[in-house]
Amino acid sequence: MWAAECPGSRPYTFGVRLRPSAVALLLALSGGSSLHANWPSFRGESARGVGTGTPPTSWDLAKGTNVAWSAPIPGLGHSSPIVWGDRVFITTAVAVNGKDAPPVTGVMETVGVAMASGIFDHEWRIYALDRGTGRVVWQQTAYKGRPRSRHHRKSTFASATPATDGKHVVALMGSEGLFCWDVEGRLLWRKDFGLMNVGMFDNPETQWGPASSPVIAGDLVIVQNDEQTDSFLAAFELATGKQRWRQNREAQPSWSTPLVAQQGDRTLIITSSPRIVRASELLTGREVWRMEDEAPVRVPSPVLSGDAVIVTGGYPPAGRSTLAIPLASSGRLSTKAVRWRIDRGSPYTPTPLVYDNVLYVLTDGGVFSAYDAGTGTLIYHARLGAGTTGFSASPVAAGGFIYVASEDGDLYVVRGGKTPEIVATHAFKETIFATPALDGNLLIVRTRGRVIALGQP
Repeated sequence: MWAAECPGSRPYTFGVRLRPSAVALLLALSGGSSLHANWPSFRGESARGVGTGTPPTSWDLAKGTNVAWSAPIPGLGHSSPIVWGDRVFITTAVAVNGKDAPPVTGVMETVGVAMASGIFDHEWRIYALDRGTGRVVWQQTAYKGRPRSRHHRKSTFASATPATDGKHVVALMGSEGLFCWDVEGRLLWRKDFGLMNVGMFDNPETQWGPASSPVIAGDLVIVQNDEQTDSFLAAFELATGKQRWRQNREAQPSWSTPLVAQQGDRTLIITSSPRIVRASELLTGREVWRMEDEAPVRVPSPVLSGDAVIVTGGYPPAGRSTLAIPLASSGRLSTKAVRWRIDRGSPYTPTPLVYDNVLYVLTDGGVFSAYDAGTGTLIYHARLGAGTTGFSASPVAAGGFIYVASEDGDLYVVRGGKTPEIVATHAFKETIFATPALDGNLLIVRTRGRVIALGQP
């Protein structure tokens, strides 16, 4: 529930109910279709976290109301579903001769020790589901064997979201490698990076496991690997897997997914790493600008807001700054070069959302804040959950509403705008760590054991 800033909540229903034929007519007259739109990577098109349709704000899982389909997925994974055309892709890691402990939840578990997983053989799998029904069209096992590393007790062996361009599907299966299939499930190539030793910044012995997702940019696949040693940013040819370039760099471990952004006539890769935010040229990997700050640990991904990039994250949780850095920068930047700065309240895990010129920031403890995206001016602070609930999934938005999932499995529907208002809260009765996907009028949610499409297929 909200704190005092927004007492109470109420269910929301539309005042006018249209017949299906009327909806089809309106779509035809508008010249467009919001019934289907691709969601090709982590946080969708251009990593914005914003959909194009009008997903439902109310549903009933038990009765099947506004539930298009529900598909069981074995194993454990925090990767998000992605969508292209009539396919939904999802990855998972399945223990084949043992049983994984489920990820723990709660704010106090945000920072913890690595779990002693890795004693069982696993299968790292990718599933292609039919968008209309949820049935399995194909599945492939990328790797089978003993995991090369452990992972944090809040995490899984399949935490990186895959990416697709409609012809290829790439997935980074942690230390087990980077894999590329065609959309019919034929393996095209794989890359082995060896042990990706990602863990506590001041304790090289910890292994929390990687989570940065690959990004497809034109004919390239971009991989950000910030770890204890041998950190790099690299580009690989999407068709063949051939390395186009690789920039080795000193960087502490991070879990942030790179952002590809256009600035004038150049395309930049923005990477958020502990103590350093960088922009590099897409075609060469050459560094264009960097800003050094004091924040260790980076989990949230950078996000675009007009001609600036917004960077969050750092340790301790909620004690770090939010920075807006002009994309058209060059060289080594001081913190005075930022467009604006919010001194506290930066999230530790969830990536923020820019929607209709409002920046929405969600902390791991459920503090939900809205700021003017152009100036950083506070609009409101509010709270989701009871203060002990953990939040790892990033908020997404469509149709005037923001969808926020908690680790405990509650999904909050918040009206967008400058006044905090919950319009609905739905309990899934399973943990939710993955960021939901938006595909036209569908909201696709991954719980601990299922992928659920909400809305009309």
